[in-house]
Amino acid sequence: MINHSMFDTPIARSSTGSEKWDGLEQIFGVADALPMWVADMDFAAPPSVIEALQSRMGHGIFGYTLRTEAYHAAVTDWMQRRHNWKINADWIVFTPGIVPALSIAVQQFTSPGDAVVIQTPVYPPFYNVVKDQGRELITNPLIEKQGQYSMDLEQLETSLQTGKVKMLILCSPHNPVGRVWSREELEGLASLCLKYNVLIVSDEIHADLVYERGAHTPLSLISEAIADHSIICTAPSKTFNIPGLCTSNIIIPNAELRAHFAQGVTTMGLSSISTMGAVATEAAYNGGENWLDQCLAYIRDNMEYVQQFIADHLPGIQVHLPEATYLLWVDFRGLGLTHAQLSKKLLHEAGLAFNDGVVFGEESAGFMRINVACPRSTVEEAMRRLLVLVKK
Repeated sequence: MINHSMFDTPIARSSTGSEKWDGLEQIFGVADALPMWVADMDFAAPPSVIEALQSRMGHGIFGYTLRTEAYHAAVTDWMQRRHNWKINADWIVFTPGIVPALSIAVQQFTSPGDAVVIQTPVYPPFYNVVKDQGRELITNPLIEKQGQYSMDLEQLETSLQTGKVKMLILCSPHNPVGRVWSREELEGLASLCLKYNVLIVSDEIHADLVYERGAHTPLSLISEAIADHSIICTAPSKTFNIPGLCTSNIIIPNAELRAHFAQGVTTMGLSSISTMGAVATEAAYNGGENWLDQCLAYIRDNMEYVQQFIADHLPGIQVHLPEATYLLWVDFRGLGLTHAQLSKKLLHEAGLAFNDGVVFGEESAGFMRINVACPRSTVEEAMRRLLVLVKK
């Protein structure tokens, strides 16, 4: 049963320094569009998190903070309870976000001129952490058939056979297409990377946001061999809407890989957790599970509403419900507009700020990513505004 009062009531976010709301003019060039782009929720964090932060605020001292045994127990217990993944506390390396972790992994485990594979369309920072450090970027485009995406392992092996590829950055579950990779798909990918000695760095930030409980397989559970040859990036940030607290837990079973990665974190001066990040993470994992289950149910209702509205009123637009994330990957190609025309209409005529599909990959012209982790009233307003696309 969903407690709608936790999610239905809009919370004003303007003038709070919100990138999503206050950054509109800087990023989109308009100040009055409805923002449904960057991946944070318009919901308050779980009550357990807010209460813990308020209690800690009352103490009044916010000095340098350790990750305590209780912090590590909260993380390890969550992985066991939610994903049936038994991890050791000493496998965890802290970073202030997954993007910094990806950048450090590229820096520590590849050299300038080495190649790194990403599977496109994909989260835009994947491109940056590779290209900005002088590594060769190789794309392994996903195969799309009628809105459904799969891995192209045949093309991947062709790329790996060159011998240049030292790392593959995996998005699991996938952002933006919303796939939860099956165990069989992950086994195929892992087999190739082991065969060609390619390190896998798996971004699993959306692992908790799956709509079929237990559908996500942490990459390390594929086999002992792949656990020994992979780096798993996790965080409570998307799950519990606390990305502004900058907390991620990078799980690395292999001691040698872990030590080398941790050295990079220390060298960059990124090993210290914030007081509030530590408090929120512990409280979220220990007390936020019921909130998460209700939140996922609420978001799924929003997604189904959007899918039905588009089917009823917006011919030429296609949307498939994702298996994970609170993000819809929407196909506008049937409208017969160029991508530039689509972007202009959505922003300047409909007043909607979505993530432009082409930033995820050049193959995604005609697509937009829409964040529906917001009150139903916001979703309904967005759908009303979308009708401008079919008005004569």
